[in-house]
Amino acid sequence: MAGSNGKQKTARDMVLSLALIGIAAVVVYFLAIPHDDRAPDLKRVDYRVELLTARRAASYPVAAPEGLPNAWKATSVRFQGESGDRWHLGFQTPDSQYVQIEQSTQKRSAFIDEASQGASATQQTETIDGHTWTRYTGGRYDALVLEGTKGSTTVVAGTASFADLTKMAAALKTR
Repeated sequence: MAGSNGKQKTARDMVLSLALIGIAAVVVYFLAIPHDDRAPDLKRVDYRVELLTARRAASYPVAAPEGLPNAWKATSVRFQGESGDRWHLGFQTPDSQYVQIEQSTQKRSAFIDEASQGASATQQTETIDGHTWTRYTGGRYDALVLEGTKGSTTVVAGTASFADLTKMAAALKTR
């Protein structure tokens, strides 16, 4: 009978060890690992140098916003001359949504699909500062696409509302 008592003691010790490890894991999970549900604070980028470079290098008038409230935070910028003179400028809106300006000389339909991440044209248009913009919906982003430009395509797209997309489109200036 002495042999069976040893096996019971070993099994009991193993169960106690697993229980202690489980308790330690729970404590580490709740105390040592941060559980912040807020989106991370994105750093504001200064896009002036890239904008000047793009405006010198691009074969079309490069657009950037002027007069947006300071609550609109520029978060990403790039100009890729080797990829169809592609200009990108991304913003975080005051309510933490995303809006981007995309311009390129790439094939219009493929560029719109990529910039809007799969959105399709609707029958709705908006006139903003005398320019016609077509609404695109159904993709990952909603978008406004500027009509009547030759040689380049301008897309304002993102997770933001059409009101914010319109606000961005209205702020765009080319110099």
